[in-house]
This record gives sequence, C-alpha cells and structure tokens, in this order.
Amino acid sequence: MRTRPASDDDWAGIWPIWHGQVSAGDLLVWRPDTSEADARRLWMLPPPAAVLVMEDDGGDGRIVASAQITPAQAGLGDHVAQLIFIAEPARAAEGLEREMAQAAIEHATELGYRAMQSTAVVAGNTRMVAIWRVLAFRVIGTLPSAFRHPQGGDIDLYVMHRFLPYKTYRPRRPD
Repeated sequence: MRTRPASDDDWAGIWPIWHGQVSAGDLLVWRPDTSEADARRLWMLPPPAAVLVMEDDGGDGRIVASAQITPAQAGLGDHVAQLIFIAEPARAAEGLEREMAQAAIEHATELGYRAMQSTAVVAGNTRMVAIWRVLAFRVIGTLPSAFRHPQGGDIDLYVMHRFLPYKTYRPRRPD
C-alpha cells in the first residue's frame, strides 16, 4: 500500500468509501444522508488540515482508505492533532484501517504534532476501539449518550488520546 497526501482529484476515489462508512450510520457522527457536495466540504479541508489517501497495491492507484488530520484546537492547542480515518469495509480483515491510522500517525508526527486524539470513537464498536488501543491510544473520557446509533439508541462516544514521538515543534500556518 502507498499512502500520500490527497489532491482535489482524489475525491472521486474517496467519496464511495466516505459515503459507504457514513451512510451506515453506525461508525461516524456525520448524518447518513449527507450529500456528496457537503461530504467533500467536510472531508477535503484546507491547510492546516492534511488529508491522506492510501492506494491499493494492485498498481491501478485505486483509493482504499483515507485519513483527515486537523489541529484539535486553534492557537495554543494546535500541537494536538485530531484524527479521523475511513477505509473500505470489505478490506477490514486485511488490517487496512490500522495501516491507514498508522500512516496518519507517522504523517502527524512529521508535521510536528505532539499528541493525537479522536473525540468520536463509538463505544459499542469494539473492533475500532481495539484498533485504537493497539495503536497506543487510551480512553481519556466518555461522552455519555452522545451518539444516536440506528440500532443501539443513544450510546457513548470515547475520547481517545496518545502522545506522538517528539519532533521539533513547527507551528502550522494556513497557506
């Protein structure tokens, strides 16, 4: 697999994955009926955000996963990254999600972030929680009944966090 920064041209490959993950309504907090135009605005954020794509090994350059890295806070909190990642569900058994998340962690480290968090990990999603834990994230908080799960009703979201390997801090400025 090859991971690289996304370009605007990559949206056509990201959209089917984003739509497939979000429309299920059980993993991500965006509305399942989000339009493609709105989804693009939500995912393809300008700097200082970074969007990554992972291409299949098959040589055809097909996008199989994507990650979005943003500063968790503005100003004095911009040294902590917020991570969201998506991958083709059919490829989950291959470890695709973990590989995408690991690439995003490495990219965030290179960008100078000192820690990473995810504030919307669905508590009932044991597979995803396990991936985050394997990547050294720990639950530092619970948002009670913060997610309207289509089958489970109102369930908790976890706030998960980890420190990143230390690099010289380089403040990110919008281009």
